[in-house]
Amino acid sequence: MKALFISDAHLKGVKDRQYDRIIKLFEVEQTTMDTLFILGDFFDFWFCNNGSVYPGFRRMIDKLFELRDRGVAINYFEGNHDFSLDEFFKGSGIRVFPDGAELDLDGRKIYVSHGDTIDLSNRRYLLLRRFLRSRVFYLVQNALPSVLLWQIARLSSRMSKDHLAKPPEGLTAAMREFSMAKFREGYDAVILGHCHQPVLEQYMVGGRKRTFGISGDWEDKCSYIQYVDGVFHHSVLQSN
Repeated sequence: MKALFISDAHLKGVKDRQYDRIIKLFEVEQTTMDTLFILGDFFDFWFCNNGSVYPGFRRMIDKLFELRDRGVAINYFEGNHDFSLDEFFKGSGIRVFPDGAELDLDGRKIYVSHGDTIDLSNRRYLLLRRFLRSRVFYLVQNALPSVLLWQIARLSSRMSKDHLAKPPEGLTAAMREFSMAKFREGYDAVILGHCHQPVLEQYMVGGRKRTFGISGDWEDKCSYIQYVDGVFHHSVLQSN
């Protein structure tokens, strides 16, 4: 069993260096990967207008569909930049999770999430998050012309960045504390995104090895987490 966990590419268009890097990773892994977990903020913004998405994202979406057709199970967890995904992906065979979820991985109980709701102290961000996901906002944005919509999407992306919960170190600590609580509930692993800091730590809790991981990002580090036959690894895509 081989699974990849990737997040925070913040793709903005086909000219992004991240596009070629991620396509390269997928092409290397597509014959051996069983499951792909996208942990949010894969795209820097996302709005679907009457079934249409930002044209600059089409190449990556087609690659995801190609992976699906090759038999890769794809689980997409919404982030604070890419949400309301189900309108586009519903019925495509790509599973969309608006929040964190409990999953089974080789008989292991794991919790997977983007991680943007873990810091409950940042009420301003949580209110903004709730508004952007509200039915009212959805109806308003769906009535706008696509060109204007994508301009608003970029503004929404910048607003979301301005409302990050904590500096990376503080957010990592909050995520670690959250994960320890999940371990005490019986989870074997907690894998998150959001704070852009690659983390992979092992703990013994209740006599069992537990794993806390943050996938990192693709804007600077090109980092991701691999799970291969029961073992988690942190990996970095090597440049040519």
